[in-house]
Amino acid sequence: MAEERLQKILAKAGYGSRRANEELISAGRVKVNGKIAFLGMKADPTQDEISVDNAIIPKEEPSLYIALNKPRGILSDNAPLDNRKNVRDLIDLEGHFFTVGRLDMESEGLMLLTNDGELTNRLTHPRYGHEKEYMVLVAKRPDEEQLEIWRRGVVLEDGFRTAPTKVTIHKWHGKGAWLKVILREGHKRQIREIGRVIGLPIVKLIRVRIASINLGNLKSGEWRYLTVDEVKQLKLSREGKLASSENKNRIKKFTPNQKNKKFTKKATYRKKK
Repeated sequence: MAEERLQKILAKAGYGSRRANEELISAGRVKVNGKIAFLGMKADPTQDEISVDNAIIPKEEPSLYIALNKPRGILSDNAPLDNRKNVRDLIDLEGHFFTVGRLDMESEGLMLLTNDGELTNRLTHPRYGHEKEYMVLVAKRPDEEQLEIWRRGVVLEDGFRTAPTKVTIHKWHGKGAWLKVILREGHKRQIREIGRVIGLPIVKLIRVRIASINLGNLKSGEWRYLTVDEVKQLKLSREGKLASSENKNRIKKFTPNQKNKKFTKKATYRKKK
């Protein structure tokens, strides 16, 4: 984790405002690794020993950011009373993870998991309108009227009206077609319900992008850590400075060090207790 200013670390640990913590530091009441701290000093809250009045504050757990290719037939949520396999069974890491971008059991593709609650809230809250991109196989070849209805918005059976959506034909497939669909909302089973309403039954649904993160070549059931650059892009997107992958070129290229190097890991199923 990157170093942060001491007053920020102390504020996150519950020691009052940053201004109040500056006073603690100026008074010589704060130490880092046994040495008296000074104003402007930085530390790593996950590695350094930081104390106030000789009381050591707990170290922060390092933030983890994971991209997962959810297979078909796997639940997105960890339901305590449900014995079916879920995405948490695919990742052999300890700790609690929030999920970004739930998918229904029959859908597959990109999901993000992280222990960063603040970023999760920003990526999932509807008001931020982060894009999610899907490849959707429909059983019939759509006509232009069906596509225009989908693009304008559709009133679903439960009364929810979908927002305008980007829908294009990617390629024909036998008697059907692959469509590229880009959403900025996430009503339950939205794409499948739209297909049913306008007469385009959904055969297969794969999410290929969330905000600036792409599924890439991850195989079904595999996961990987996001690179430092990818996390940076998500956080900029969270702050409204980077709304979609179309703005990726605005971010400076970053070569991750060995510790943050991207890799894939085949999922392992854990037995439920």
